Amino acid sequence: MSQQPVVLTRRSFLEGLNLSVGGLALGLVPSVTLGAAEAGPRAKAAELKPSVFVHVAADGLVTIVCHRSEMGQGIRSSMPVVIADELGADMARVKVVQADGDAVYGDQNTDGSSSIRNGVYEALRRTGATARTMLVAAAAKRWKVKPADCEARDHAVFHRGGKRSLAFGELVADAVKLPVPKPEAVQLRPRSELRRVGRELPLLDGPSYVNGTAVFGADVRLPGMLIAVVARPPVVGGKVVRFDATKALAIPGVKKVLELPEPQRPYLFQGWGGVAVLAENTWAAMRGRAALDIAWENGPNESYDSAQYRQALLESVRIPGTPARSVGDVDQALAKASRVVEAEYYTPHLSHAPMEPPVALARVDGGTCEVWAPTQHPQAARTEAARVAELPEDKVAVHVTLLGGGFGRKSKADFVAEAVFLAKAAGVPVRVQWTREDDLRHDYYHSASAQRLSAGLDASGKPTAWLHRTSFPAIRSTFSNDVTGPGARDLNQGVLDLPLAIPNVRAEMGLALAKVRIGWLRSVNNIFHAFALGSFMDELAHARGLDPRDNLLEVIGPARHASLAELGVAALPNYGATLEEYPVDAGRLRRVIERVTELSGWSEREKNGRTLGLAAHRSFLTYVGVVVSVKKDEAGKARVDEAWVVVDAGLVVNPDRVRSQMEGSVIFGMSLALYGSITMKGGATQQSNFRDFRLVRVAEAPRAIHVDIIQSESPSGGVGEPGVPPVAPAIANALFALTGTRVRDLPIVQSLAV
Repeated sequence: MSQQPVVLTRRSFLEGLNLSVGGLALGLVPSVTLGAAEAGPRAKAAELKPSVFVHVAADGLVTIVCHRSEMGQGIRSSMPVVIADELGADMARVKVVQADGDAVYGDQNTDGSSSIRNGVYEALRRTGATARTMLVAAAAKRWKVKPADCEARDHAVFHRGGKRSLAFGELVADAVKLPVPKPEAVQLRPRSELRRVGRELPLLDGPSYVNGTAVFGADVRLPGMLIAVVARPPVVGGKVVRFDATKALAIPGVKKVLELPEPQRPYLFQGWGGVAVLAENTWAAMRGRAALDIAWENGPNESYDSAQYRQALLESVRIPGTPARSVGDVDQALAKASRVVEAEYYTPHLSHAPMEPPVALARVDGGTCEVWAPTQHPQAARTEAARVAELPEDKVAVHVTLLGGGFGRKSKADFVAEAVFLAKAAGVPVRVQWTREDDLRHDYYHSASAQRLSAGLDASGKPTAWLHRTSFPAIRSTFSNDVTGPGARDLNQGVLDLPLAIPNVRAEMGLALAKVRIGWLRSVNNIFHAFALGSFMDELAHARGLDPRDNLLEVIGPARHASLAELGVAALPNYGATLEEYPVDAGRLRRVIERVTELSGWSEREKNGRTLGLAAHRSFLTYVGVVVSVKKDEAGKARVDEAWVVVDAGLVVNPDRVRSQMEGSVIFGMSLALYGSITMKGGATQQSNFRDFRLVRVAEAPRAIHVDIIQSESPSGGVGEPGVPPVAPAIANALFALTGTRVRDLPIVQSLAV
């Protein structure tokens, strides 16, 4: 690993461009060199290292390791602040570095909105407190006073009541001689002493995004590297029958054509298979791929057709399924009901479509393997790289670059597996570059789903029964061959954890076989569950002749912590948290509903050609209420005009990032609701680029998005995902109020002329 990669940043790329008469010549200007120290700081003799996360150097520089991946959510601007606040460090003298993939950092998977919750917040504080305890002890020993008479702040230790102080750097030599206290033995600061947590914080990586020096996956270069693009089977489970590389190798710049191994079920994070073209540059590789003569065998999924699959899912929810939640006697209550309200909902497959398509650079040399990749899950990438390289994991290094979006796609390591295989086979460093077409056609798709909801009303119109059937191919099908539909854990997301003040409740799961690779996408199953539930709540209100807000609050019931008995389940996965620490809190759900309707002027929800729609949802231990307004523009086309979001995420570390995530969730949710659809014909994906997998564009964005963060002392919940689920049903409900037509199938553009 003697050769170090050179980083060609966006800025250096632009500065290195020079035009010639014959065309465009790219002069690559090496602007940054990544050495071993950049991948993770190394302890020195005069460096305090009380944990793998904190290093205090003799010159006073505090280095904090961020072990989660940065993909625009600002985790590198939030996580280190927690440590620095507890330590008493001055952020102007703090350096943040990105961790490599390594089990020493604990869970590094930047997914599931878990970077702060799941005990991480307290663990980070204890990390900073450990370093502080040692520095304070060193100062107290030098001054011959009690540690309790000293305090750490402003990058120094001060003697309380006296005028003495010692900078952190001055104490390092003494502190390193002290034993490292156990995490449970250190004392955390009172919340009032945390100077930055919960306050507006700058986006530390913001300047590099703007000036072009930020390093993303495709920015890393190695001497002698080749660029690879891959022709992958158009159908999952397909394989190469034969290919002719002659024309591809005739393209100037193309050096090699290699066949990749066929993946075996379960697919997990294996590469997709196919044929790779390796060239001196991306354009040559793409031209070479286009020239390949490949014959494919499509395999058993060739018959996969989205229209037929939609019908199969709907038929699945029209018959009894496997119970996952049961309270009372739903069948009897429905039979005795004066009226039964029913509706069916369908959502298609979705693609992640991050702005930066998957990319990975690998080097396999001398019994070692190095990878540079924009991965959300560096440890999984390391494991997969080791498997493909046939090396022990301690011989594999995964360096994490910035991510140009992820949404769950880059938690999978298939693109890393491809790079490692090709680097090993070619004997040179190889960067695998996915195109937008590759990204959309070979994704780990979000599940298609069908849902059927039924509510029984008594003579007074009060709900007495609730039946929810849901069917979709489960994510577990990517990891196991015997999965035939959702399991109870899949219904944890919006179905099992929904508090209902209804005496008879049942939720059922229908059969659904996976025909593509299924993966988690931002908000996961909450997307379609919230769409069906939020839409049905509005339908129920209309059937009862009630204000949608009043109906929603009545169906949820009074403020309370819903017990397992009330929920009708023996256990609740609860996103890995205990119900004692994170209860199903109907009061918090009611609170966001009440607050968001207050802010949006709900009492005038139909005024001046504008109508409002409401939805609320609990996901990732956070409660979010959304109201959107829709109105017709001058051309008579309905559009989202304004949005209000109220979020209760418990203790908030960085309000600016929470606000940003909620704003982004509105845009993301609008894209899914209005346009999101991946369809299959003959087993192959029909969409190929943003022309047929539309995203919301600037002109379609709401003129204003208002975000209100409820101040809370509850434990921190998730933030990256919970804002998305209520957006689609809120839009659908507003459109019903505007047009009188229900939206029960997504995307909206295919079911309603908007």
